[in-house]
Amino acid sequence: MTGTRHKAREIALKALYEADAVGHSPQMVLSRLVEEELLTSEGAEFADGLVVGVCSNMMEIDEVIRKMATAYPLEQIAAMDRNILRLAIWELLIDNEVPMRAVISEAVELARQFGGEASPKFVNGVLGSVSLMTARR
Repeated sequence: MTGTRHKAREIALKALYEADAVGHSPQMVLSRLVEEELLTSEGAEFADGLVVGVCSNMMEIDEVIRKMATAYPLEQIAAMDRNILRLAIWELLIDNEVPMRAVISEAVELARQFGGEASPKFVNGVLGSVSLMTARR
């Protein structure tokens, strides 16, 4: 399941990124990507849950990013990094089904795969701040 979940996160990230970057419907993009990538039904269900969860809670998630990445206005954060953070923050703060370390590790790995040179460090730093915030609750 770990490999399936990682692949599902990749596909969810791609759908969120395309929706953010060019305004396509995240659900339509997700449907296309699930078909193209031959994702299992279990993976497709997980990816769908991620995309729906992020999209349904976007304002709350973006507010967390604004509070944790104060040096960077949300709109100036690279679209890929912004969407990696959205996915991870949804899993950390709202879904709360996956252990914190696993979520952060997955997000940093996605940043390595799809982000820029500084993305892994940036994503790790922001999510580290989010994890400290949740520990204080």
